[in-house]
Amino acid sequence: MFSAYNALTARECRMDAATSEFVRAGSLEELKAKGRLVLHGSHRPILLVYDRGRVFALDNRCPHMGFPLERGSVEDGILTCHWHHARFDLESGSTFDLWADDVPIFPVELRNGEVWVKTTLGHADPATHWRQRLADGLAHDLGLVIAKAVVGQLAADVPRDDIVRQVALFGALNRDGWSVGLTILTALANLLPILPEEETYLALFHGARRVAADCDGEAPRRERAPLESRPDPAALKRWLRRWTTVRHREAAERTLLTAIAADLSSDVLADALLAAETDRAFADTGHSLDFINKAFECLDLIGWKHARTVLPTVVGQMVAARGAEESTVWRQPVDLVALCDEAASQLSRLFAASRGARGWSGHAALARELLGDDPVRIFDGLKAAVRAGAAPTDLSRSLAYAAALRVARFGNANEHADWETAHHVFTHVNALHQMLKRIGTARTDEHVTAVRAVLHGAMSLYLTRYLNVPPARIPGEHGEQLDDLPTDAETIRAALLDAFDRQRQVDVAARLVARHLTLGHSPQSLIVTLARALLREDAGVHAYQILEAGVRQFTVWGYTDEGRHILIAVARYLAAHSPTERAALQTADIARRLMRGGELHQDEGASA
Repeated sequence: MFSAYNALTARECRMDAATSEFVRAGSLEELKAKGRLVLHGSHRPILLVYDRGRVFALDNRCPHMGFPLERGSVEDGILTCHWHHARFDLESGSTFDLWADDVPIFPVELRNGEVWVKTTLGHADPATHWRQRLADGLAHDLGLVIAKAVVGQLAADVPRDDIVRQVALFGALNRDGWSVGLTILTALANLLPILPEEETYLALFHGARRVAADCDGEAPRRERAPLESRPDPAALKRWLRRWTTVRHREAAERTLLTAIAADLSSDVLADALLAAETDRAFADTGHSLDFINKAFECLDLIGWKHARTVLPTVVGQMVAARGAEESTVWRQPVDLVALCDEAASQLSRLFAASRGARGWSGHAALARELLGDDPVRIFDGLKAAVRAGAAPTDLSRSLAYAAALRVARFGNANEHADWETAHHVFTHVNALHQMLKRIGTARTDEHVTAVRAVLHGAMSLYLTRYLNVPPARIPGEHGEQLDDLPTDAETIRAALLDAFDRQRQVDVAARLVARHLTLGHSPQSLIVTLARALLREDAGVHAYQILEAGVRQFTVWGYTDEGRHILIAVARYLAAHSPTERAALQTADIARRLMRGGELHQDEGASA
C-alpha cells in the first residue's frame, strides 16, 4: 500500500517527475467545508476526506462489494461503509473487518492551498504483494481476498504453477491430511493448459477457496521424521503394507518418509502406496486411491522437492479406510473377494508367461465384457486379454472406458444419489489407470499389485450394473438422427451452456455433445465449454473429479466413438448437478471488477 503524504506547505512539496501523475482535486477550503470530495476521471473514483486537520485519499469503492465509500461515516479516524458496515483506518486503508479486505489509498500533496492526488496505484513488487495477500486470504478463509490475490498474481505474470504451489503447500501444512480442496485444486490445475484466461482465473480461485475452507479451524499438520536407517525399497514396501493393514498411522508415515528421504523415484513410491492401498478392496468407495493419485499429480505440478510435505498427507485416510471386503454386497450372494483372490494368482502367472507380448488392441471389446453380469465371465475376459498380450495399463484403460459407459448409460429412473455410485467407480479406475502408467513395468512382481487393483475395479463396476437397467440411450447410436439440433459449433456450445442453466437437462446435454462431436467440431472447444459450465457453479468435489477424469480418458481414446462416449458421460453428470446458486461466481466477478477499477454501484446510487 502507498503511505498517505500530507505536506503542510507548498515549500515542503518535492517537485520531480512523479508530479506528472498528480491531478488537482480542488481547494483545501472546499474540502474542509464539505468534509469529502470524489475525484472522477480516467482513473478509478478517488474519495478525499478531511478529518482532524489532515487530508486522506482512498479508493471510493468499498473493497468488499464496491459500494461508494463517500456515503459512509467518519469518526475518530475510522471510515465506515454505509452498506455492510466494514470499517477502515483512514490513514492506511487497512480494514478492521478481515472479510472486507483493505481499501487502496493514494498519496496526497497540498500546493498553495490546493489538493493534489496521485491517481496511479502500484506496488514496488506486485508479485510479492499479491502472494502475501493470497497467504492472508488462505489463512483467514476470505473468498474475496483470495479472488483478488489470484487476479493480482495473474496480472503480475506470476506463473500459474507458482500459484498452485502456494495453495497446495498451504493445504498440506495447515490440515492434518489430504483434503477434497487439494483434490479440486489438483484436478483443475491439470486442466489449466487447455483453459483460456477467464477459466484459468476461475479454476485457480475455486481451487484456492476450497483449500482455505478445508483448513479453516483445523489443527495444522504435525511434523514427523523419517527413520535414521535406509532399508531397501522392498522392505519399505512390505512395512508400509503391514502398518496399513494394522492401521498404525505413525509407523506408516515414518516408513513413507524414510522412502522419500532415500530419494526413491516416483514410480517406486507409487508402487509401494498402491500395494498398501489395494490390500483393501475399493477402499472408501474409491476415494482413497483417487486422493493418493492426486497427491502424486500435485507433486508433478509443484515439484518433487515438496514430496516430504505433500505425500504423507494421504497416509491417514489410507490407514483408516474401510475396505469393500467388509461390506455385505462384496460377500453375498457371491463372495467377490474370494473370487478376486483366486483370479489374482491366475492372472499373475499369465502375466509372467506372456511377458514380452506386444500390440494388443482389444480395449473396446474388453470394456464391453467388463460390463457383463457374470463375475466369472468378467475374470475370463481379463485372462484372455492377458494371454493375448494386454499389459496392466491396457486392462485399466478398458476398465476406465467401461466405467464411463456406466455414467453415459445411467438410467434416469434411478435415484439422483446413484449418480455418485457411478461416479465413484469411474474416478477410481481413472486414478488406477494413472497410477499404473506411472509405475510402468520396471518393478512388476508378476504385476501382483496391478492385478489386484484391476480386479477390485472390475468388481466395483460389476456391482453397479443395476444403474444401467434399463440403460439410457447414447445419442447418435443405432441410427438416431440429431438433425433437429444446430449444426454451427458456437451455436451448439451456446445451447449446451443454456441447458446447464436449467434442471433435468441430462439428455439434452448429451445430445448436444454428441451433435458437436459427430459433426467433427473441435473437441478442445467442447471441453472448454464443459469447464466453463462447471466453473460457474458452486460444484462439489465429484463434479471436478469427473470432468478432469473424463478429459484424461478422452485424451487416451482421442476423437473416436469411445472418446465421444466419455465426454457424453461427463456432460450427463454435470447436467444432472446444474444449476446451483453460483455464489462463488458472484464473488469472483466482484473481485475481478474491483481489480479492474469498475464502479459496481454507479447506477444504484439513487436507490441505495
